[in-house]
Amino acid sequence: MKFRIFTEPQQGATYDDILAVAQTTERLGFDAFFRSDHYQAMGDGDGLPGPTDAWTTLAGLARETKRIRLGTLVSSVTYRPPGILAIQVAQVDQMSGGRVELGLGTGWFEQEHLAYGIPFPAKRFGMLEEQLEVITGLWNTPAGQRYDFAGEHYTLVDSPALPKPVQARVPVIVGGGGAKRTPKLAARFATEFNLPFPDFADIAAKFDGVRAACEAIDRDPAELTYSAALIAVGGHDETAFTRRAAAVGREPAELREHGLAGTASEIVDRLGTLRDSGVECVYLQIMDIYDLDHLSWLAAEVVPQLR
Repeated sequence: MKFRIFTEPQQGATYDDILAVAQTTERLGFDAFFRSDHYQAMGDGDGLPGPTDAWTTLAGLARETKRIRLGTLVSSVTYRPPGILAIQVAQVDQMSGGRVELGLGTGWFEQEHLAYGIPFPAKRFGMLEEQLEVITGLWNTPAGQRYDFAGEHYTLVDSPALPKPVQARVPVIVGGGGAKRTPKLAARFATEFNLPFPDFADIAAKFDGVRAACEAIDRDPAELTYSAALIAVGGHDETAFTRRAAAVGREPAELREHGLAGTASEIVDRLGTLRDSGVECVYLQIMDIYDLDHLSWLAAEVVPQLR
């Protein structure tokens, strides 16, 4: 299993706060550092000192880390035109020496769009499909050739399709719980299919749906990585776990039911169940980014038992 740290900086973090988590992630041997792509805090928090832009942040981290993969889980199609996003991701890939991954989704948080004047169309799935086609089309266009696209949502005319990423194929993550359209998109465009905060009982069937979609277009389902994102809150004993649960405003019983929570043995058992369901990569959602000891504990007591 691969283990990636996944953060929610919109809840309140400076770039330096995020950098500390990313560099700790690298030092402790995790596979990657990912962040959400949001512009407003959720829940009761005030979000101070304010949001950070995901791709601006990742550009900085690209220069201040050396090994870990870097990406978004996930960027919203409402924020950036696909041509601009393709340039941003390619540039950060160059800055990192080829360590970037792009998670892309439809977006869902209407309030942040209202707060910052970002259009929020009622129907966005078509935008996602076209963005995936445009971004991968731009990257795959040979240097010296031009790229054109005419769709319902986007039109590109005589694009030089530059710059190119360092990686021959930037990993693209598509995810969600939809039964039909999402698996088809993953089969067409993705290198990874992600289930965000799934019901444990549904995981195997959701993955089977993606495999079937791959087979329907004669793609080998084994080409995809199958992953899940889950909140992680743990401790060496019940007191430590309860304290960390309180720090992120969650109830211990609820965390145990829906996340990776409790003592090391409890989390390892849950991860074993996930592995049996087909999960190959786990995004550990860390809500208290200031508790770096939590990352150290996970790296020492949980991760080695599943690798």
